[in-house]
Amino acid sequence: MTTLFPAAVVAATLTCIVSAQAQNYPSRPITIVVPFAAGGPTDVIARVVGERMRAQLGQNVVIENVTGAAGSIAVGRVARSAADGYTIVIGHWGTHVVNGATYSLQYDLLNDLAPVALLASTPSLVVSKNALPAKDLRGLIAWLKENPGKAAQGSGGAGSAAHIHGIFFQQRTDTRFQHVPYRGAAPAMQDLIGGQIDLMIDQVPNSLPHARSGKIKAYAVTAKTRLEAAPDIPTVDEAGLPDFHTSVWHALWAPRATPSNVISALNAAVVDTLADPKVRHRLVADLSQTIPQRAEQTPEALGVFHKAEIEKWWPIIKAANIKGD
Repeated sequence: MTTLFPAAVVAATLTCIVSAQAQNYPSRPITIVVPFAAGGPTDVIARVVGERMRAQLGQNVVIENVTGAAGSIAVGRVARSAADGYTIVIGHWGTHVVNGATYSLQYDLLNDLAPVALLASTPSLVVSKNALPAKDLRGLIAWLKENPGKAAQGSGGAGSAAHIHGIFFQQRTDTRFQHVPYRGAAPAMQDLIGGQIDLMIDQVPNSLPHARSGKIKAYAVTAKTRLEAAPDIPTVDEAGLPDFHTSVWHALWAPRATPSNVISALNAAVVDTLADPKVRHRLVADLSQTIPQRAEQTPEALGVFHKAEIEKWWPIIKAANIKGD
C-alpha cells in the first residue's frame, strides 16, 4: 500500500532538513570558485584568503579554477549551485560589473548572488612616458587639451579596466585621446616605457615598480587616500581631479537563498582573516591591495557597494559600445 504525503508536509520536512544542515555549517570542505587561471591576481587573493578562512571555519577551503568568457562561466555555475554555502565564488569589478554591461548573462548579478564580503581592492595610477612635458596631473590635463586626439593611451585590451577608466578620464577632463589595446597590461607598459604610447591609467601592482625606478611618470593615485606603499604620490583629489576614484576590487558571493546564518559564518571567517597581520601584510605589502575598513566588510555593505558600482559604470560602458569577446 502506497502512502501519499501532502505537499505541505513534504515541503516542511525538506525545510527542516535544510535548516538542520545550515545549523551544522560547515560540516565539509568549502569550494571557492575562481573565474580565472591559477597564478593570476584573483587566484592568488583567493588562496591567501581561503587558507586563513580554514582556521575560522574548521574545514578545508578548496580553490577551483573555472575559466572562460571573462569569468562569466564560473559565476554562472555558482549562481546555479545549491544554496548551502559549500560553493562560493570570488569575483571582481570585471566579473561582477563590466560583464553585466558587455555580455548577455544567463544570471542576474544583483539578484542571483548573495553578497558575503568585500576582500580587497587596488586603485590605479595615472602615468605617462617620461618624455611627456607635464610635471603634474593638472599639467597633463592641460597638455591633453592642447593636443586633442593626438595622445595614445595603452590598455590591457578592449573592455579592460584601463580602457574603461580611460573613457571615464576623458569624460571628467573634457579631453580626447586614442585608445591602443594590447594583449595584456605588461606589453602595454613596455611600450609606455619605450615611449611608443603616451599614457596609461594602470593598476598599481603593474605600474608602481616602474614609477619607483624612474622609467615612467606617476601623477596621481585614483583613490581617496595615498598609497601606503607610495605616500609621495598624491591622490587625484589632491592633484586637481576630485572624485576620479577607480579601483579593481575583489569580493565573495554565494548563491541566492543561501541561509543567513551560513552567510554570517562565511562573513565572520573573512573578517577574522582580514584582521590577521600576516594576511594583511601579504595583501598590502606583497600584492599592493587595500583592505576595506571593518564597516565595509559586511554583506550589506558589499550589496550597497556592488549596486552603486553597477549604476556608476554601466552607463559609461554601454555608451562606449564595449562588447565582450
